[in-house]
Amino acid sequence: MNKSVKQKQLEERILKLLTGKALKTAEILFDDPELQAMQEYANIVSIKRLGYNDHGPVHMRKATINAIKMFKLLNDAGILMNLEKERVGSANDSLVGVIMASLLHDLGMTIARDSHEFLSIQIATPYINKVLDSIHEPDEYNLKAAIRSIAIEGIFGHMATHKIHSLEAGLVLIGDGSDMEKGRARIPAMLSTKVRPGDIHRTSASAIQKVRIIKGEEKPIRIEVEMNASVGFFQVEEVFFPKINISPVKPFIELFAGVTDREQLRYL
Repeated sequence: MNKSVKQKQLEERILKLLTGKALKTAEILFDDPELQAMQEYANIVSIKRLGYNDHGPVHMRKATINAIKMFKLLNDAGILMNLEKERVGSANDSLVGVIMASLLHDLGMTIARDSHEFLSIQIATPYINKVLDSIHEPDEYNLKAAIRSIAIEGIFGHMATHKIHSLEAGLVLIGDGSDMEKGRARIPAMLSTKVRPGDIHRTSASAIQKVRIIKGEEKPIRIEVEMNASVGFFQVEEVFFPKINISPVKPFIELFAGVTDREQLRYL
């Protein structure tokens, strides 16, 4: 597999954050050449055919890192994931579902943008089953069913157009939305010089310099969005905030945004 330097760096960061079943899950998915090809083609369709931003291997790994960071902050704060609260799995089992959803959520972009979350579920299911069969005993039907459902819910809900109910799926949603730094819109901006409807999304995304996910002061998670121009507020208010607003993780998040060297605006 010919992986970019950036992708390899992100994979190394992810693996260092994980242990146990979650680590094995990431290793299995990173080592699958067919999945690598699918993720790369999702980017070809997204950028070259449709003119959207990055939906390929790098984006899916950035979304995964974001989700893992938030998962660990919640875990450190003693917040139980749904699989734990429902007594069907452990925190690591929940993390397995979060990782699979984050790494597979945009596979449907190999086909189309519209309803790509549903297409992603169809394409991702064999990979989900492959992982579950590799890390669990054959007779662990209940646990595998629960993790599979969590992973599929994470893919189903990542566009914030459908109601989701688990914290795990909520982490996937916000982890995806948190990948909005300027680099994600760089390639489509270079390829197209024509003004097109919807370019405000690209312009606003290009203003986002940094997204930080750190421990909050009043809540477990603090997300800070730093931009170099006020047009970046469009990305925060019209794209990112609605994702947080619909996520079950919302009660545990502080959201701040602002232009570099100016006072930050608090949203949550």
